[in-house]
Amino acid sequence: MLGALILIDIQEGFDDPVWGTRNNPEAEANAARLLTHWRAQNAPVFHIQHMSITPGSPLNPDGGLVALKSMVSPREGEPVLTKDVNSAFIATNLEKTLRKQGVEDLTICGLTTPHCVSTTTRMAANLGFDVTLVHDACAAFTGNADHNWRDGAAPTAEEIHVSALDQLNGEFATVVATDQVLA
Repeated sequence: MLGALILIDIQEGFDDPVWGTRNNPEAEANAARLLTHWRAQNAPVFHIQHMSITPGSPLNPDGGLVALKSMVSPREGEPVLTKDVNSAFIATNLEKTLRKQGVEDLTICGLTTPHCVSTTTRMAANLGFDVTLVHDACAAFTGNADHNWRDGAAPTAEEIHVSALDQLNGEFATVVATDQVLA
C-alpha cells in the first residue's frame, strides 16, 4: 500500500512576483501527476494550505491568493489542513490522523523547498515517518534581494533548491523524481 501524499502549499499566492525568480516551472504539474496516481490507488492524500499572519504577504487571507492551485484542488473527502508556520505538523491534526490511519510512509512535494517542504520533511522524519521527497514536484525562489545577508551574488533559485534537497537527502528523506515514484 502507498503511504500518504502530502501536498504542501501549492497555492496561487506563489505566483506573486514578490518571491523573486523561481526554479522548476513543472513542479505543480508533477505534483498533479502524483495526486492522480494516489487517487487512482485510493491512497491517503493531504492538502496543506499556508495562511500567513504576516500583513501584506501573498499568502495572507486578506490578500486573496491563498487558494490551492486548480491542478491540485482537493476532492470531497480529501483533508485540507491550514497552518501559519512552516511545519504541516504544528497546530494541525496531521500526525494524529496519519497515526490513526496506520500510515508510516509519506511522499512529500510542494512549495517551497527550503521552507515549508523542508521543515515538514524534517519534522516527519523526526516523528518516525519514512519520507520520500519528490524533488521535481517542489520549487524554490530567490527571495527578496534585501534579505541577502552576505557580500556577493545571492544564490539562484536552483542553487537554493538543490542545497535544501542535499541537506534532507539521506538523513530526513529519500529524494527522488516524480517518474521514479510513479514507476
